[in-house]
Amino acid sequence: MKNITIKANDFFELLKLKNQSMWDVFASMIDGEEKEIVFLNDENQYLFHYILPSTIEKLQEDKTLFAKEYAEKLSGLN
Repeated sequence: MKNITIKANDFFELLKLKNQSMWDVFASMIDGEEKEIVFLNDENQYLFHYILPSTIEKLQEDKTLFAKEYAEKLSGLN
């Protein structure tokens, strides 16, 4: 499995500037091999990771699951 390290703040700022979804970026990285994407803060400390699947279909499943979990977390804040 290939490992990719990303500075989270820079990544999300770039997405905003390009008006692009992280899921679109992830989809463009799919090449049939799973990849571990590790997100770091500005001090190079671990924040979280995501295992990029080897297929677009699995990515879509992950996207749906993420949206559901995110909505549940937001509803818990109200």
